Amino acid sequence: MELRPLGNTDIRVSEVTLGCWPIAGITSPGTNDEDSIATIRECFELGINHLDTAYCYGKAGESERLIGRALGTRRDEMVIATKGGLHWNDEGKMVHDARPAALRQQCQESLGRLATDRVDLLYLHAPDTEVPLRESAGELKRLMQEGMTRSVGVSNVSAAQLEEFAAECPVAAYQPAYNMLQREIEDDRLPWCREHGVAVLVYWPLLKGLLAGKIGRDHVFAETDSRRKYPMFLGQERQKNHELVDRLREIAAEAGHSVAQLTINWTIHRPGVTAALCGAKRPEQIRETAGGAGWRLSEEQLARIDRALAERGTPDTGLPV
Repeated sequence: MELRPLGNTDIRVSEVTLGCWPIAGITSPGTNDEDSIATIRECFELGINHLDTAYCYGKAGESERLIGRALGTRRDEMVIATKGGLHWNDEGKMVHDARPAALRQQCQESLGRLATDRVDLLYLHAPDTEVPLRESAGELKRLMQEGMTRSVGVSNVSAAQLEEFAAECPVAAYQPAYNMLQREIEDDRLPWCREHGVAVLVYWPLLKGLLAGKIGRDHVFAETDSRRKYPMFLGQERQKNHELVDRLREIAAEAGHSVAQLTINWTIHRPGVTAALCGAKRPEQIRETAGGAGWRLSEEQLARIDRALAERGTPDTGLPV
């Protein structure tokens, strides 16, 4: 597993990392503490040294608490990232709150849950329209200066917001959605990050499971499955996506890997991409996606993927960019 620089810091992170949203259990039925802790500990065996979580991953910080329990005395072997600026209110709704005081309180609570005195990377999870971005950035800079985080990142922002944030606080990392079918950051944010030495750690590399190749044409999503509301899982868009995955499956089989591993490999070798955040709630899931590292698709295989994507056409994902 290759370790890559986290922006201009001296921190290095694995090219495949564990996204710790699923273990929070909010949108992942069937989670349990035993499997979640085993999944985190499996990372040591796979060479994965980076865990990505957030203050709001879980109604009561379940994700952060599980990480704290799983790492124990091995905390210093992991690069831990968490995020602030979003929380759940008493009615169970997600609320933006990136006021300096809120960010400081959330950071303090996150450290307690994680059983550590600092995190390695602290993100602004999302901008708050009620709070000037420079105020949020300024507080994260102060938290870094005080040693509560080693570096600062920002997620879910535009290119202009990246620029504005960086004017107030050094940015080590940017975290956007990115995958074969969501490539908007290639137009502006990815070039900006390359120019300014900012690491890019992407979420949804498998596009909510679509690009893992395990959703059958006749699969019926449960009433509680949020994917039911997105165009990419409906009608003609879904049909086009299945046809794309069939073509990817052929290339993956020739390469001796699964569709998920092919997709991860394509992602982590895109210019400017530092790492892919891969969610998992059981050890075998992160074992499979970790297999997306340590090899390279051939130029011929990459050309075939490009043709397949071009023929698939611009998707209507219904997801934020």
